[in-house]
Amino acid sequence: MTDSTVTMLTMALYMGVCLVLGGIAWRRTRSLDDFILGGRSLGSWVTALSAQATDMSGWLLMGLPGLAYASGFDSVWLLLGLLVGTWLNWRFIAAPLRDATEHFGNALTLPDYLEYRFDDRTHSLRALSAIVILLFFVFYTSSGFVAAGRLFEALFGIPYIEAMLWGTAAMLAYTFLGGFLAVSWSDVLQGTLMFFTLVVVAILGVAMAGGVESTFNRLESLDAQLLDPFIADDGATLGWIGIASLLAWGLGYFGQPHILARFMAARSAEHITVARRVAMGWVVTVLVAAVVVGLSARLVLPIELNGPDTEKAFIVMSTTFLPPIFAGICLAGVMAAIMSTASAQLLVASSALANDLYRSLWRRAASRAELLWIGRLAVLVIAALAMWLARNPENTVLSLVAWAWAGFGAAFGPVVILSLYWQSMTRAGALAGILVGGMTVVLWKQLAPLGGVFELYELVPGFLLSTAAIMLTSRMTSKRNS
Repeated sequence: MTDSTVTMLTMALYMGVCLVLGGIAWRRTRSLDDFILGGRSLGSWVTALSAQATDMSGWLLMGLPGLAYASGFDSVWLLLGLLVGTWLNWRFIAAPLRDATEHFGNALTLPDYLEYRFDDRTHSLRALSAIVILLFFVFYTSSGFVAAGRLFEALFGIPYIEAMLWGTAAMLAYTFLGGFLAVSWSDVLQGTLMFFTLVVVAILGVAMAGGVESTFNRLESLDAQLLDPFIADDGATLGWIGIASLLAWGLGYFGQPHILARFMAARSAEHITVARRVAMGWVVTVLVAAVVVGLSARLVLPIELNGPDTEKAFIVMSTTFLPPIFAGICLAGVMAAIMSTASAQLLVASSALANDLYRSLWRRAASRAELLWIGRLAVLVIAALAMWLARNPENTVLSLVAWAWAGFGAAFGPVVILSLYWQSMTRAGALAGILVGGMTVVLWKQLAPLGGVFELYELVPGFLLSTAAIMLTSRMTSKRNS
């Protein structure tokens, strides 16, 4: 049996397990409510691992090691921003949102919650939120498909388009079958795989480089700028715009619908405390390990990676230095990272179509069976659009994720925070915040070629302007209504 055959069989076994989980969840999914949120039945460990596996998509094993490989220690600013954002989200959003969504109409989705929270009888909040979710999730999901295409292309030597189609087939199958429960259960497996594969490859890289001290010394000898957190990958000084842009990734956590859905699905707010501790231990470990993989790859890989290929650092490390069966497990970890996020995103986007548009605005009298199948068909429609966007192999995973992350963070982050902690917020304020935040991200990205302040990550101006729009509009409309 050849090495590639062993690796392929290991990958096939992993994907087979995911399909089995999908089949089991199929039998427990009897309504759209089950399909979307799984009956709010997640315990602490499932909530934690599902939230973090959903959060850390293919960019964790491809984008972040690629960034560390290309630019060195300036990646620590991104790492720090993500760590702080993760903790703040778990500490101040998770439990209040879990209770609020149950209190306000037993909301199943973020648009559900916003409509009930602000008693929006015009359904404008629901419609706008659903449209924003569909727009940015199509791009976000496409990043997972790009990552899957790169993985299968590198693994099997087949053309990118074919590789991308094969790579998305399994995640579509179990998401289509089992909905939220299948996605959440598989997230536990996927989160565990991501954790151990990153740790193993990071330790391997450092060991092959001669140990921790030798790794730092060799990096300094290779290029001293790699160890300078204030130097970018092009050799230029990383100024305040660059540092602020990397740190600002942490702001995005408060508005990611696929992560917020895990908080909403927790069995109770009390389960959140334990989940937060599990989640933080997991995320600290994997983020540090991902950076270590990228740095050590600069020293030990027999080939040099350039451009989009830098995002293959983890894959090349695994297939070059590990026995086939262990390489297969590590590559299954990459697939796990891709599948855990893409499947969750497909589910949230399909719920926006099925629950927030179809059921709430068009077919209020639709039967449970009809709605369930609309949800499943929505998965296929959104996947088709995402695959069309992912057809260009020159797209980088990190760039696609960055734009969608900014869109959600700016459109929904301030709205979620203020809706939980500011009682004077109004429906008009929420609408203004979503519109201003989302439009700022779209427009700011187009102005980036002008340079200067427009090089700032679009999430920052989007988040700030959204917050300002909410507060100003709420104050104006609350006075008018009083």
